[in-house]
Amino acid sequence: MPRTARDVVFVDGVRTPFGKAGPKGLYAETRADDLVVRAIRELMRRNPSLPPERVDEVAIAATTQTGDQGLTIGRSAAVLAGLPKSVPGYAIDRMCAGAMTAVTTTGAGISFGSYDVVIAGGVEHMGRHPMGEGVDPNPRFLADRLVDPSALVMGSTAENLHDRFPGITKERADAYAVRSQQKVAAAYAAGKIQPDLVPTAIRSVEKGYGLATADEPPRPGTTLEDLAKLKTPFRPHGNVTAGNAAGLNDGATACLLAAEDVARELGLAPKMRLVDFSFAGVEPEVMGVGPVPATEKLLARNSLTMDDIGLIEINEAFAVQVLAFLEHFKIADDDARVNPWGGAIALGHPLASSGVRLMNQLARLFEERTDVRYGLTTMCVGMGMGGTVLWENVNWEGAK
Repeated sequence: MPRTARDVVFVDGVRTPFGKAGPKGLYAETRADDLVVRAIRELMRRNPSLPPERVDEVAIAATTQTGDQGLTIGRSAAVLAGLPKSVPGYAIDRMCAGAMTAVTTTGAGISFGSYDVVIAGGVEHMGRHPMGEGVDPNPRFLADRLVDPSALVMGSTAENLHDRFPGITKERADAYAVRSQQKVAAAYAAGKIQPDLVPTAIRSVEKGYGLATADEPPRPGTTLEDLAKLKTPFRPHGNVTAGNAAGLNDGATACLLAAEDVARELGLAPKMRLVDFSFAGVEPEVMGVGPVPATEKLLARNSLTMDDIGLIEINEAFAVQVLAFLEHFKIADDDARVNPWGGAIALGHPLASSGVRLMNQLARLFEERTDVRYGLTTMCVGMGMGGTVLWENVNWEGAK
């Protein structure tokens, strides 16, 4: 029989606090799989009306799928989280857009009718597994000149993007980074970030056991003068610094998606509706421009313009990458629609987990902004890609 596409909703999302990667970071002695298990368990605890056996799939992303981020982590995390053995799971990798792809792939399955309820998310422990660990790039990438050597170094691709957009100066990138820090500090002070955070047990050789309850990376009080002093490690006298880019981070995210009719049947309260998504490829040397064609495809397919979009959650891998997106769509650097509570430059970017963090924040913003109908979550992706997801506010006042 012909199948009719079903509406897919984002029910809830959580994440661990994000930590700094390295021997002194929050999660230096914590396993990656334990981070995502903590997120899954909290997701189930917060939604007690959902019978665990009704979860049809667990899709978890990791960029470096080895060690405690390996072993088909979606399935292993499901078992470790105490879900019934009948619940399957799998691992997924689209580098930075891993969790985003976990959501779009399983969301498409819900729309098609293959699933009713899924858990999707991501984890990255960059302290245990640095980006590129164990990777063996085919020598033909360079020998056949398929890509420039800079394509394999994310910071170098950001410098290339500065070349492509000469109007985006280091000073402009630094100013954007300072605003990100300020917005995160203001959001924390107002209690906006904390509801999504899962208190997570940690331990260290020096201090013993503890509890992570807040993000470690933010640097409140950062000034332009502070950022001007930082080195440019990817190019002498360059533009990209540790201050205008996301750091190396550890953390996990998880969210609950469902068919809208099933969510209401189970007493689950949807926060936003999945409208459409798009991924696009670009030159790997300027991977940061990826969100532009992905968004253009998405808006055109849905007969929308950027004027129809009331909120934009864009991942801040590098300030220049965000600014290139804004410049292309003729959006001001300080447009109130863009990352109202700050972004990855302050909060951190544990690669494959970040897509769901964007969705969590957009869902919370939708709850406050019932005047906004549509919002975007968008991000650039290593090796030259971009991904964008279009969401509709289920509480949009115009629908009443």
